[in-house]
Amino acid sequence: MGRNSPWKTKVEVPGVESKDKIPSFLYYFPCRAQPKKKKKVDVRREQAQKDRMKKKLKKLEKAAPELIPIEDFITPLKYSDSNRVRSLPPLSPEETERRVLLLKKWCLFKQKQDEAEKQAIQSLVESQQEALKELRLESEELYQAAIRRDEGLFPFQRDGPTYTPPLPGYDPPEGKCVDITKVYTQ
Repeated sequence: MGRNSPWKTKVEVPGVESKDKIPSFLYYFPCRAQPKKKKKVDVRREQAQKDRMKKKLKKLEKAAPELIPIEDFITPLKYSDSNRVRSLPPLSPEETERRVLLLKKWCLFKQKQDEAEKQAIQSLVESQQEALKELRLESEELYQAAIRRDEGLFPFQRDGPTYTPPLPGYDPPEGKCVDITKVYTQ
């Protein structure tokens, strides 16, 4: 490329003469990029691809594939043998002692938690009884309104089956086993 090339522009740094022999101060920047070539789009090919996708969607909508059940959840009888017992490695005396102490600490913690909860409930009941006594001294009418049960507080419905005695002389059927195992083919 020549000196007056339209592709590169010469930029000079102020304070540095162009006669200097250090070319690192001279920078060249591209002024424009080459345009990218556009891909030719075949309209017939695109339309055929869209039609194929539509056919596949229609086929899937018509008949959903039958799902095969997973039978891995049923444990075979050979694995449910009572003789098969997994033996655990023996624990060291230090580990056994540590577990016993941990269990004792946990029991103590839960006992204190339970006692604190019972004490809180007891103090609430005592303060409620004291308040009711004071209210009774103030007004009997307000006391009766306060101790009246609120039926709407806990919505409880008692609908359900009633007790029916068995029919006399009814002999329930023994039942029989019918094999309804499905066979799947693909």
